[in-house]
Amino acid sequence: MAEFVSETESGTGTDTSPARLTGTQKWTAGAIVAFALALAGIGLYLSFEHVAQFAHEELRFGSLGKGQLFAIGVDVGIMVMIAVDLLMAWLKRPISWIRYPVWLLTAATVVLNAASGAPKDRAWELLDYVAAGAHGVVPVLFIMVVELGRTSIDRVVRPDQAARDSIPWLRWVLAPVATARIFRRMRLWGVTSYPEMIRRDQELIAYEQWLKRKYEGDISQATEDELLPMRMAPYGYTVAQALAMPEEQEQAAQEREEEAERRRLDAETRSEVAKAESEAERLRAKGKVELVQAEIDGQTGQARAHARAQVSAAERAAALEQEALDRALMAEARAREAEAERKEAQERKAKAAADLEAADLERKAAEQRKAAAEADKIADAEADAIETERIAEVRRRKAAADLEAAELERKAAQKRKEAAEADRVAEAEAQAIETQAIAEARKAAAEADRVAAERERAAAEARRATAEADRKKAEEDRRREAALADIARAKKEAAEAERAAAETRRVAAEIERAAVEAEDAAKLKPRERAVRKVARMILAAGGDTDRLPLAEIQRELAVTSPGTASEYRQEAAELLAGGYRPE
Repeated sequence: MAEFVSETESGTGTDTSPARLTGTQKWTAGAIVAFALALAGIGLYLSFEHVAQFAHEELRFGSLGKGQLFAIGVDVGIMVMIAVDLLMAWLKRPISWIRYPVWLLTAATVVLNAASGAPKDRAWELLDYVAAGAHGVVPVLFIMVVELGRTSIDRVVRPDQAARDSIPWLRWVLAPVATARIFRRMRLWGVTSYPEMIRRDQELIAYEQWLKRKYEGDISQATEDELLPMRMAPYGYTVAQALAMPEEQEQAAQEREEEAERRRLDAETRSEVAKAESEAERLRAKGKVELVQAEIDGQTGQARAHARAQVSAAERAAALEQEALDRALMAEARAREAEAERKEAQERKAKAAADLEAADLERKAAEQRKAAAEADKIADAEADAIETERIAEVRRRKAAADLEAAELERKAAQKRKEAAEADRVAEAEAQAIETQAIAEARKAAAEADRVAAERERAAAEARRATAEADRKKAEEDRRREAALADIARAKKEAAEAERAAAETRRVAAEIERAAVEAEDAAKLKPRERAVRKVARMILAAGGDTDRLPLAEIQRELAVTSPGTASEYRQEAAELLAGGYRPE
């Protein structure tokens, strides 16, 4: 989550210029102070007489002098507290509560001044209200100038102090109850930024709507962890902080358990070290006792040992020579056995390397055989498609020839029909001079010719229709064979894509395994491992953080909280921005 930069309502911010005041600025500041003192003097002068007279006549002070002392005491008290407030602000030790008594006493002065000008024996009129308000203008104006000076001094002497945003008055008018809750939370939990508080409320409302949509309007079905943002919002928690709380508490509990286990192991180690040191001290003491005893025994049996040593010197020398010879033979045998084991290990290693190389060669040969089989299959399919296409082309040409012959026959039949029609016309023209028998014979012949022509035309139409059907069938066969060829090519491309995807998955698995081994070697915590896994998922998604959905992070890391998944994704983005890349 990005840090929110607070600004004041005026939009000027809280940063101040570190430069020192120029001469003109100093003269301006002096003039402002002089005018402020003049304003204070005017206010004291205007209110003194009215307050003293009102205190004597209406507040039952014994004399006018006592009323004047009362007025002087109130004005001096106000001025003293204002001076102390400005001084402590200048010393970077402001007293926040001192302004409230100043405001209270100033309000009392305004009331007393207004009361002194109130009508006594008649009802209030509009001019009376204006007069009463006029008595309070100068004191209120003076308090505003004092507050302005105090804020200016505070910003000059404490430029790094963050100012608290004020809530717009229009919000107080439009939503007083909700604004009061926001004001209370800002003051209770130290939230200085009003826009930040609004953003928190909007996130909480959006999360609550998401829960209602998830549980179809019944939020009571939500889990305790899912209801945490609503329950922790009055205590200053954001939605992300509340959702991350269970995991943080579990992590803290795990760290406490790990710390307790570490302390227990340290205690056990210290106990074992103490026992070992005690045992060492005991053995050292025992060794000293045995050493003293050996010295005594040596002194008492020195003579006997000297005598026996001279007698058995030759025997010990021979035994030592034999023992040395035996040890040399045993060492040589062990050396030969170690050399044999080393050679056997080298042979096993060479055999394993040869087996691995043979397995690799066998795998490559299998892939080549598979690729060759796929290529043969595709070649057969293409050859069948080419042969079928040739047959279809022959059929198409034959159908076209048949269609052309049928068309010629149809035209011949048409010409014969026209000739028969011409004969009929000629017969009609010569009917007057021909005999009835010849006319009947010609008519019968013409009718026969017409019937024959009709039959020939019908046969030609039938042959044309057959040729057209053969052509369409050949065309359909050609399209089917083309479709089969396309299917074969598609299968080949799918096989290539599957092989490429398998290779990509293998490379990704190798990268994941190397990353896990590196994390094991670095002894990372579970959260750090999870963040790095999310970073690798972002890289696999193209490097864009927003393209990796939170649901996929929840599924891969087995977390139920969207806020936790969002935090993992944000930390992974920061890790990638810092230069993290899995080897």
